[in-house]
Amino acid sequence: MAPRVMTVSGPIPPDRVGFTLPHEHTGIQLWHVPNRWDYWELTPDELTLGEELGDFRRRGGSTLVDLTLPGVGRDPERLRRLATRTGVQIVMGCGWYRGAYYPAEARIDGRPVDELAAELIAEFHDGVGATGIRPGIIGEIGVDKPWVSALEERVHRAAARAAQSTGLAISTHGVLSPVGLAQLRIFEEEGLDPARVVIGHADSYPVLDHYLAILDRGANLEFDFIGHRFGTEEAAEPRLVELIVELLERGYGTQLLLSQDVSHNSQLRSNGGFGYAYLQQHFLPTLRTAAVAEGEIEQMTIGNPRRILSVG
Repeated sequence: MAPRVMTVSGPIPPDRVGFTLPHEHTGIQLWHVPNRWDYWELTPDELTLGEELGDFRRRGGSTLVDLTLPGVGRDPERLRRLATRTGVQIVMGCGWYRGAYYPAEARIDGRPVDELAAELIAEFHDGVGATGIRPGIIGEIGVDKPWVSALEERVHRAAARAAQSTGLAISTHGVLSPVGLAQLRIFEEEGLDPARVVIGHADSYPVLDHYLAILDRGANLEFDFIGHRFGTEEAAEPRLVELIVELLERGYGTQLLLSQDVSHNSQLRSNGGFGYAYLQQHFLPTLRTAAVAEGEIEQMTIGNPRRILSVG
């Protein structure tokens, strides 16, 4: 079968994937878990999100990967309506997010790993429920802490087995620690090719040696808090540019991805934020100023996402 990319509107040839945001949300609720600090919400309102995604499209955006999972707001039919409304090619994730957010009905601790994997494989082949809408990536598969809990390990192993069966790539969540390497080891133990793994939120742990350990195993590294303004992200951006330039100079350009992880109402343009266009408007011009070549930018924003999303 010829390679294809699975969007919520159906499969497309990989060459139709242009400028891509590989780690985003178009509606997510993280406020409902007791005793959590991260009471975040991104409205799922279709009129609001339609305008925001329309702005991304007008600025040359082609494709957006929505990694919102069951338990925090995944809605396949809403994603398909948004894609139809805006012309943005939307790719939907599958799996389970991280321990605190596993939906009770998923019974993560009560089913064999192979049964969990089978659920993801069935979504890939048949679609979600009666919708027929199929995921195009597994993720974001995450951890709550700087380690992988026993429960989360089950999900990581199920994700790896589903990835091997379907050809889908895996995108991860792990912050402020080197936990991404532990996630990668689990996938490797299951026999998954590291080239099909994207270790996310790398910019939250700006340690060059950690990056090299991941990249040298053949996995992909994603900087996806770009444009966040919830802490020290803005002050850290010059260092992030330096790290990206360093990695490009070392020859890792084919393994790097860039995104914004829009996941809070304050990030929307309608609320004074950057929307989905921070990369295009602000960050890529900064990379160009740092002498990053257009070919390298195209590799990170088009070529690499296209490869990750291609199946078959």
